[in-house]
Amino acid sequence: MRYILVVIFLSTVLFGQQTADRIVAVVDNEIILKSELDFRVNMEAAQKNLDPANELLQQQILNQLIEEKLLYAQAELDSITVKDEQVTEVLENQINYFIQQYGSKERLEQLYGMPVEKIKRTLREDTRKSLMAQMMQQKKFSEMQVTRKEVIEFYDQFKDSLSIVPDKYQLSHIFQNPQTGDRIKRKAKDLAVKLLDSLKKGGDFAELAKKFSDDPGSASQGGDLGFVKRGVFYPEFESVAFSLAPNQLSGIVESPVGYHIIQLLERRGEAIHSRHILVKLKSDDEADLKAIEFLTEIRDSIMKGNNAFDYYAKKYSDDKETGKFGGDLGTFEVSQLDKTLTDVIYKLKEGEISFPKRLEIDRNIYGYHIVKLIKRIPEHKPDLDIDYNDIKRIAEYYKRQKLYTKWIEEIKEKIYWEIRI
Repeated sequence: MRYILVVIFLSTVLFGQQTADRIVAVVDNEIILKSELDFRVNMEAAQKNLDPANELLQQQILNQLIEEKLLYAQAELDSITVKDEQVTEVLENQINYFIQQYGSKERLEQLYGMPVEKIKRTLREDTRKSLMAQMMQQKKFSEMQVTRKEVIEFYDQFKDSLSIVPDKYQLSHIFQNPQTGDRIKRKAKDLAVKLLDSLKKGGDFAELAKKFSDDPGSASQGGDLGFVKRGVFYPEFESVAFSLAPNQLSGIVESPVGYHIIQLLERRGEAIHSRHILVKLKSDDEADLKAIEFLTEIRDSIMKGNNAFDYYAKKYSDDKETGKFGGDLGTFEVSQLDKTLTDVIYKLKEGEISFPKRLEIDRNIYGYHIVKLIKRIPEHKPDLDIDYNDIKRIAEYYKRQKLYTKWIEEIKEKIYWEIRI
């Protein structure tokens, strides 16, 4: 979904205002411009190191664009609709993503030569059409499955052409996030309390947000979040923000990213205009050291036989999704692991546990973990018993593509389309 919307964002903003352009295809009531085709071709060529002048590549991309328009046209015929709230949510998430990528709202506006609100207006209709096409496809194939018989038949037909399965590793881990410690939370909350006290004594909200807020998307704007409807922010944030009266300050509001101070500026129907100051939980050397020491103690306890790995994972891991399953991360190919983790597991034998290592979740979140190598599966030819789930996924994709191709041809018989190059 993100890839499609990124393409919409860039192609609409970069090419939507071009005057010298021509139509290369028509699908129902929609047109495809040469500039749109060129953009998609250049993007695909750059990603796959291909020649953008390749005629086969250009034809493939044009076919993709036509199919996208056909799906939208079919969605209209089937009365597929998307709510304004869905479009708004996708747009807000997309804009926030680009603000993070470019570092600031001002930088985004500078690059694309228009204010953020105009970017949103420019994107809105194309975003709605894209969501309708996505929903049309999901409606058609969401319940598609393959039976075990179909998987076996697929395997028997294609086993000699299936790729060699590379080394696989079944892993578990216990993760500690230095930002979740009581001292770190207390330190962040104390700062939030001081800022709230300053505001109550007449401090300038915008200036304090610019100086102290850890939200890069809004800090430079004095914490201004613009007009939004429900569903964009964290539930903890929204429950408070939507309950405030105009110009009223909130207390300290805790969300998964830290502590907020919120002020409601204006309300228009179901939308609110608010601003906030965010104080994130920030680890330091002391918190990092404590996390490492704690994981080392857990490893030592496991090695001494005091309790099993899964016991400590369920009790202490800050990765709650895997913790409830004893820390089970799943089975991975080498290409699916980052180099840091690969270096760790290469040195382990089955059943061994690593020493604590730093784990980067994203550019803002990290922690430390110990990793257990449950099983090592050497490189091998695809085997129905060992690799059933992987073979099933390939069989599902193969079946879906066959059905999709047939479906598109059926749509082409019903909906007008024409290539004009």
